[in-house]
Amino acid sequence: MQLYNKLSAKERAELIEKAGKDRLTLSFYVYAQIGNPQQLRDDLFITWNNLDVLGRIYVAHEGINAQLSLPADHFEAFKNHLDSIDFLKDIRLNIAVEQDNMSFLKLKVKVRDKIVADGLNDDTFDVTNKGIHLSAKEFNEMLSNPNTVCVDMRNHYESEIGHFNGAVTPDVDTFRESLDIIEADLRDHKEDKNLLMYCTGGIRCEKASAYYKHKGFKNVYQLEGGIIEYTRQVNEEGIENKFIGKNFVFDDRRAEKISDDVIAKCHQCGAPHDVHTNCANDACHLLFLQCDACKEEMNNCCSTSCKEIHALPYEEQKELRKGQANSNDIFKKGRADHLPYKKDLRNIFEVLKKDKLKD
Repeated sequence: MQLYNKLSAKERAELIEKAGKDRLTLSFYVYAQIGNPQQLRDDLFITWNNLDVLGRIYVAHEGINAQLSLPADHFEAFKNHLDSIDFLKDIRLNIAVEQDNMSFLKLKVKVRDKIVADGLNDDTFDVTNKGIHLSAKEFNEMLSNPNTVCVDMRNHYESEIGHFNGAVTPDVDTFRESLDIIEADLRDHKEDKNLLMYCTGGIRCEKASAYYKHKGFKNVYQLEGGIIEYTRQVNEEGIENKFIGKNFVFDDRRAEKISDDVIAKCHQCGAPHDVHTNCANDACHLLFLQCDACKEEMNNCCSTSCKEIHALPYEEQKELRKGQANSNDIFKKGRADHLPYKKDLRNIFEVLKKDKLKD
């Protein structure tokens, strides 16, 4: 019985191309009590592998977080399978704004301690005591309220290419960092300000809203379904779009265009640009913004030294990497001293905070 992906990304891409079928990219999450995550993981893999599902799915005792793609003509069978599982029945599926048949090239279903790395001890507060969920229309109304502080719960490389007008965008590498920063900066306004939060699909806000209510915030709100669902409602209901730029997504598309605004810059030359790339040096793979001109000049690398290493024969590159274990320190996202135009959001956070919290 096959319980793990056996094809390479290249082999899978060739099969998708040969099949000639349109695929749907979608995501969903739910917090639920799962007694045996490993058994659920195996069951999901067997069923979804047969439906040609590809993606990244995390299963934990606290729930499931899924980002995936599947052939459009398998959607009904996939939805029927979800509905056969009690805690997944009628779950909202966030359909991608922009579709790409190659958004995922492997099926990875993993058991994790948590479905989002939040660093919190869930036993210390009621994770079900969440904030008030808002539709796109309600979110816009709350956003325009002068008594509201809107906070982007995503990381710096996500908000850099797109965010809501007037939102505070903490300059953080992880979701966990933002939790403490926001609480500290808003500690004197837990009762008199509306704390309005948003993220990509809603999952980070689910936990954050309960955490902030536990910390004493009285007026806590979150965007239902995140930016993805907001965009769907904007497009279908003719609601004013208050999101500028692109929405970063965690698949090979890397982003979905929500508005025509380009609010970011190439990290190497400063030209307007909002498309991420990974450094071609296998010992680096830094995620950063690189325009087409710099991509050509730097051979898809983030620095001169990486360009020189990438130009070496493959065996020499492997020799240089020997004994150097790749870690999270290598795969930083947009953090490097040699990127002169990397936007520093800390100053923006301070300015917005003073503006929002005056009086």
